[in-house]
Amino acid sequence: MSTPNKVADRYEIERRLGAGGMSTVFMARDTVLERPVAVKLLAEHLADDEAFVYRFRREALSAARLQHPNIVTVFDSGEDPASGRHYIVMEYVDGPSAADMLRERKQLDIGETANIVRDACHGLDYAHRAGVVHRDVKPGNLLLAEEMGITKLADFGIAKAAEQTRITQVGSVLGTAAYLSPEQARGEEAGPASDIYSLGVCAYQFLTGRLPHEYGSLTELALKQQQDPVAPVTDYRPEVSPELDEAVRLALERDPDARYSSALEMAEAIEAGVRGEATDATQRLGTSDYDATQAIDQTAATRAMQRTTVGASPTRVGQPPPTGPARTQREIRAERDAARRSERRGRWGTFLALLAAIAAIAVVAIALLSSSGGDSVEPVDTGDLQQQIDGLGDFIDQNSR
Repeated sequence: MSTPNKVADRYEIERRLGAGGMSTVFMARDTVLERPVAVKLLAEHLADDEAFVYRFRREALSAARLQHPNIVTVFDSGEDPASGRHYIVMEYVDGPSAADMLRERKQLDIGETANIVRDACHGLDYAHRAGVVHRDVKPGNLLLAEEMGITKLADFGIAKAAEQTRITQVGSVLGTAAYLSPEQARGEEAGPASDIYSLGVCAYQFLTGRLPHEYGSLTELALKQQQDPVAPVTDYRPEVSPELDEAVRLALERDPDARYSSALEMAEAIEAGVRGEATDATQRLGTSDYDATQAIDQTAATRAMQRTTVGASPTRVGQPPPTGPARTQREIRAERDAARRSERRGRWGTFLALLAAIAAIAVVAIALLSSSGGDSVEPVDTGDLQQQIDGLGDFIDQNSR
């Protein structure tokens, strides 16, 4: 079916702005209020999924209630009688997305990154206090309104509408998986901490030009999220202050409880980090993270770091080395990063073996999805997959001690 020239007998389509697996966005004109708007037309095959349509309508209503300078306003939604296409009418933001900016420049300026993340944090904090979780924070949903000089978050609720429906496809998941929190990747319910993680991935990518975990498959990404530490931002961008590095990586902690308690707290840490200052949150979380690292069983690499020279007193396992009372958060973080990198190199052989095993499961899952054909994808038997995942978890525990 071709794109309608007019939606709901009110919105005149002018040109296409972008397209994805679930929808196409057009610039249009509201003929009643005489203003430019953005019209998102959902893919035609989604109209056949009654569960999705129900969730979509419910989430569109929730998004329409959010009125904040850093959130794209939803004006209208419904089904076009003439074409049968479901649509959302939103505020038109005259400016690029952060994804457009990354494609053009690979990295963003430090101050520019801080402004984008700060604005997104304020939008998320407002939404979270209203009981709304975005679930799909990524560069493509961060829109820069050039005239106002602010960033706006788009597409609230759409990800939730797509959850547990048969329209989710392997290709679309692979494209946005890097921004999903570890708990979302495990199939758990997303919360405010999940949005904070996703925004942390964006901030890391803006500063370094790469993702915290580079991956070639969902299996590889899941393993890296669970096992590998995030390399310091300063490894790729030395001019970034250690305090800003710390602020970004705290949003990327595996445990949701170890991240910021709110998006507003993250905004304060990012702004302080640009000035070379730490906040109570970064100091508190940085210290607890160090203590947790020291409490785990010592690897060969960590033990090697604790060996002393001849004549010196040996360091007790489980205690930090005697560096004196003037230890700073920067020193603590640097020492922990060195230990984790050494440990990661020692685990590489095990990691490759795990990849080979899990890849076999991934191939089977994708084959099941592909065999259904067309746009309608039947759900995979999650029970069987869960048993295999549990077995792999036991294998990981046995081989990483």
